[in-house]
Amino acid sequence: MVTTLLIGAALAAQVTKPPVAGVTNFSKVDTTIACAGAVTPEGVAEIKKLGYASIVNLRESSENGANVDAEAEAAKTAGLHYVHLPFNGASPDPAVVGQFLQIVTEPDNQPALVHCSSGNRAATLWLVKRLVVDHWDEGRALKEAEEIGLTSPALKVFALDYAASHRR
Repeated sequence: MVTTLLIGAALAAQVTKPPVAGVTNFSKVDTTIACAGAVTPEGVAEIKKLGYASIVNLRESSENGANVDAEAEAAKTAGLHYVHLPFNGASPDPAVVGQFLQIVTEPDNQPALVHCSSGNRAATLWLVKRLVVDHWDEGRALKEAEEIGLTSPALKVFALDYAASHRR
């Protein structure tokens, strides 16, 4: 019984939320990923200092406050791999999820910071990754996604439906 509890505790990912200048809702999930909300160009340098290799920006260029070009330039200056992968939370595209899974599972891109404006979309895609790639059970994956910032019932349904039809 004690061994089972210790193994269960060891398997649970711990979400930590240290403050990071220029980054909203920074959530360190494990050694390969962090999820966040908005990232300023100044925040990109902080991400590099923390040892991240890449940034995946899920914001659409048309979003208020999204400065994709400035963030891309800051990432280039900092020596980070930068991927702009727009993900519309109101009309999520399953093709984006497939691209996301390919990007975040590529060792050269790890560790990666995945962000949107609040963390909601980043948590949604990370939920899919946990279910489809890591084979986590739904309850455990949902708990982590909610800690990261998943708040949208519609995105939760999208993620669960996507995972159910794409389990490897």
